[in-house]
Amino acid sequence: MRRLVIAALGIVLFSSLAEARVVRLRVERREVVLNGRPFGAAGPYEKLIGTVDFGLDPDAPANALIVDLKLAPRNARGEVEASADFYLLKPVDPRRGNGRLFYEVGNRGGKSLLATFQKAAASLDPATEAEFGDEALMRQGFTLLWMGWKWDVPEREGVMRMRMPIATENGKPITGLVRGNFILNERSNTAPVADRNHLAYAPLDPASADYVMTVRDDPTARGSVIPRSRWRFVDAGTVALDGGFEPGRIYDVVYRSQNPKVVGIGLSATRDLVSFLKYDASPDNPSPGIRHALAWGVSQSGRFLRHFLYQGFNADERGRKVFDGVFDQVGGAGRGSFNHRFGQASRDALQYFNILFPVDLFPFTDGPETDPDTNVTDGLLARADKSGTTPKVFHLLTNSEYFNRAGSLVHTDPTGTRDADIPPTTRIYMMASAPHGPGPFPPASNRGGGMVGRAALNPLNYSPAVRALFRALDRWAVDDTMPPPSAYPRLADGTLAAPDRAGWPPIPGFQLPQQPLRALHLNFGADWDKGIVSIEPPEVGRPFVVRVPAVDADGNVRSGIRLPDIEVPLATHAGWNYREASIGAPDRLAGEIGSYIPFPLTRAERARTNDPRLSIEERYRNRDEYVGKYAAATLDLVAKGYVLPEDVADLLQHAVEHYEWVTKKSDVKSQK
Repeated sequence: MRRLVIAALGIVLFSSLAEARVVRLRVERREVVLNGRPFGAAGPYEKLIGTVDFGLDPDAPANALIVDLKLAPRNARGEVEASADFYLLKPVDPRRGNGRLFYEVGNRGGKSLLATFQKAAASLDPATEAEFGDEALMRQGFTLLWMGWKWDVPEREGVMRMRMPIATENGKPITGLVRGNFILNERSNTAPVADRNHLAYAPLDPASADYVMTVRDDPTARGSVIPRSRWRFVDAGTVALDGGFEPGRIYDVVYRSQNPKVVGIGLSATRDLVSFLKYDASPDNPSPGIRHALAWGVSQSGRFLRHFLYQGFNADERGRKVFDGVFDQVGGAGRGSFNHRFGQASRDALQYFNILFPVDLFPFTDGPETDPDTNVTDGLLARADKSGTTPKVFHLLTNSEYFNRAGSLVHTDPTGTRDADIPPTTRIYMMASAPHGPGPFPPASNRGGGMVGRAALNPLNYSPAVRALFRALDRWAVDDTMPPPSAYPRLADGTLAAPDRAGWPPIPGFQLPQQPLRALHLNFGADWDKGIVSIEPPEVGRPFVVRVPAVDADGNVRSGIRLPDIEVPLATHAGWNYREASIGAPDRLAGEIGSYIPFPLTRAERARTNDPRLSIEERYRNRDEYVGKYAAATLDLVAKGYVLPEDVADLLQHAVEHYEWVTKKSDVKSQK
């Protein structure tokens, strides 16, 4: 029976039996936004904050791929229960909305959607005008949704999480292998075994002599075993080493834990909540009238969406399409630890960080491809194609993903010798010379920020292109308006190449990295196809072949979407940065931070430093000439659909600030 109940915690919305996988929405806070101020034609908005309860049928075909679901406890209805935090922004009157749900897969429990698409100040619980920004999405009538999908996010106010059941073997605890992996940036006596302040799987017996710690300097080398007498667990998530851990070295800790969470429910819960809001026509749906749903995920969350699509979760339990459009931003070629026993969802895999986790696994392309080692043919969208639930898909890459996330495998064959055939429902875009995430402006080093790079951080902000591409995806998914053509480097025209053939100029002190992250065949044991790990670290097999974008005479990437800072440059921008010697391993990459390598200011400086790049004074007579060329490049991107007209003014303001910052530095130098 449908009912609306006022409970001690707030409003409880029970789903109809037809959509029983969402059992109830417990609304714990409901309040109007900005005192009821209207957002254009959409009118006032409200926020609903609370908990969503799920009930999963372990025997339903749609849930068959959720690892260990059948080993989780069941309620009287035979369902496995889970719950998650949710956060909903919607028009007070749903009839005034535009019928579109925009769901952000929160990166490690956070929220970035308003900052990216409404230029808002960052907030986990937006309440002020600044935290709602320019209101662009809300004035269009979008319903905006977030949900916690991980159990182990850091303990911090406002971070969204999921409460997942524990798998058991006939009521008895299940044990298994867990591997902690860390590379520190300074000497320390202790180190965390989990990733980036996440909660750890506790060791079954902290004093066990069977646990192993190793250290090495090469990602694929066999580690040297550190005597057990020299290290110990300080608590469930921290280890200590006599003499301390050295910066820049790779440490592994392999131990046994128990009580694995059924982490794959994060995938099914995303499916079920979005499906409920999209299809449930009962009074229990707080946002009726949703006709289309779009998803956006950045980095880890982009990989989550790739995993979601690959395992067929875009079909709900009744076979209906969940997302009409999916925007995978900087997810690279990988998926993640989102659906296996003792999975650590926060773990990614970079050239020199989070080593040998199950991330960059075949297949990589949306369409079918064949692994030459196993002769298996598969594609990221194979299950969606079979079920008729394939969404429109955007993959957005930056220069960083080609060095740290095996990005070229998104659009080449596994041998790196042929451009892949891209399905008609997919577009691929690369932001030329962009970092994984932009650094500050004015450019500065990351000193004091942990991952210190040799160069200043790359400040190239590609959010204007993200906003334009989302609008294109929305229109493509909703009314079939064709988006801008894909823009990415290709083997066929020489804009994608091996690192030693990418055309890097001899810039003093900098060399194009010759060893990007290698995606590898990894053997996690005989039961890996069931989601069970029995070999840690995994056995390393042959690599897939990765390529990198070719660059111009300035070291900036030739292909893809070249923002005005690249088309009319004042510096070399790169998506990679070497580790500074102070943090160890200076020949390796510093996570996913980028580099800003300024041009010489004068012809004399260029000659003195033997820099092959033209100086600023040789390129532009003055600020007006520079800004004029910058404006022309900006308007060209608007015409092509890669930048929105409403972002032009901000870009031109940035051009003025950037040029004046560069020339001010020149004035300071001349006065010395």
